[in-house]
Amino acid sequence: MSLELHLAATLPVLAPLLAAVVVLLLDVAVPHRREPHLAVAAAGLAAGAVATLPGLGLAAGDARGAFCLPSGQCLYAASRLVSVLQLTALLAALVVVVLAWRDWTATGPDGGGEVTGRTPVVAALALGATGGVVAVPAAGDLGTLLVALELATLPTVALVALVRTTWAPERRARAVEGAVSLLTTSLVSFALLALGAGLWVAATGTALLGGPTTVEPALLVLAAVFLVAGLAFKVSAVPFHSWTPITYAAAPLPVTAYLATVSKVASLGGLIVVVQALGVVDDTTLVAIAVLAAASMTLGNLVALTQTDTVRLLAWSTVAQAGWVLLPLASLSSRAAHAATSYLVVYVIATLLAFVVVIAVAAATPAEDRAGRPPATALAAHRGLLRTRPLLALPLALALLALAGLPPAVIGVVAKIVALRPVLGDGTWWLAVVAALNIALGVAVYVRWLAVLVGPARAAVGAAPLRDDHDPGDHEPGDREADDREAHDPKGATPTPARVWVLVGVLTAVLVAGSVLPVGIV
Repeated sequence: MSLELHLAATLPVLAPLLAAVVVLLLDVAVPHRREPHLAVAAAGLAAGAVATLPGLGLAAGDARGAFCLPSGQCLYAASRLVSVLQLTALLAALVVVVLAWRDWTATGPDGGGEVTGRTPVVAALALGATGGVVAVPAAGDLGTLLVALELATLPTVALVALVRTTWAPERRARAVEGAVSLLTTSLVSFALLALGAGLWVAATGTALLGGPTTVEPALLVLAAVFLVAGLAFKVSAVPFHSWTPITYAAAPLPVTAYLATVSKVASLGGLIVVVQALGVVDDTTLVAIAVLAAASMTLGNLVALTQTDTVRLLAWSTVAQAGWVLLPLASLSSRAAHAATSYLVVYVIATLLAFVVVIAVAAATPAEDRAGRPPATALAAHRGLLRTRPLLALPLALALLALAGLPPAVIGVVAKIVALRPVLGDGTWWLAVVAALNIALGVAVYVRWLAVLVGPARAAVGAAPLRDDHDPGDHEPGDREADDREAHDPKGATPTPARVWVLVGVLTAVLVAGSVLPVGIV
């Protein structure tokens, strides 16, 4: 048996993976430099994004295949929908790299490099994980799907745990706890996926995902249950969501942004692959997806209403938004996967913008009198932000309105309509009613945050260098960077880095453009 390789089609996957290899080789050549590693990482992600462009022009039903069998089935197939998911993941990862640039090039406690050699390691891990994310939606067989999912997951465990040596011991301990929670979830998820894959092969006689001929329908139903459950862990769907608030709150903020956006592309890509393969055989899978969607959006919104920390609020928002991403997949509509992808793209853009502003506000907590202030990521730290820092408050408000589905963020309204349309077309009224109730709950979640933004200012907030710590005031006496800044500038007031303003401007412009000219289904 021979394979037709067509490696050019896999460039969106190969570009970040090859960049990871170059980063490691570069670290051998110039071990004491940090910026070149991140420049290579950014270039690899940008090259991967450019490589997805040919796929965006494909007609419906066409795909760019690689590793194709004589039968015509390919182990890697990138359709227009897959290319959209790949482009979203690569650009979101690029945003995270730019956002984390200062943290990943920060000095160690002695003023030199981090003793962990952190910069090349985190750059290579981020590139490896992104390569896995990009490969998932193009998987044409179970082996490729499982390997890609684990490649997309395991490096993120290390990213959560690999924090700066200047962090206080309790903060480092919490990061390890978050990494262990993610690792445990990943192992359980992989076990479920492996069991589902075994049942799939037993039921169909093949590991390919291209519309199998059912041999044992009962086994195929079990395969669907285990595969969907394994992927539900990764998408943060209820009841497989418990790792999300723990890991989000413990990880460095740029890594949290990565988990909330880029990783979700892999989850949705895997679900689309499985649902498209199984949905034509048995509708049990669709019922399971519907239950997961209803439970996720309801519990996520209810718990988010009680949160007083912005990171935890965004964590539970991720759970709720996972329900909306799953919602269209609960129907038999041929456009369900496109509707889910459309919603995910809007969610990723809005969530990235929210995280950029949260990180900027956290960095703006003055160094003096920290003990009397709320944590830097607390909701109270955003009080009166519209008056004190309108250039950050307005983009954050637009992101929250998009997530809530409220005008003037028309792109969010369109995303929710697009997600609901397949369910209404199928006549699944109970799910449509649950979704409608959750629109109201979601509005309450995000309007509560908006009310804090427009309320009276707590205190004047200065701008400080970008930090990724959830509590900038929690540092050890040996944290030379923080100590030096306090000694030379008691108020810690220096301009916000230009790259942060660039990210805010670009993401805001995308949301505004999508609201002025909403495109609907991708």
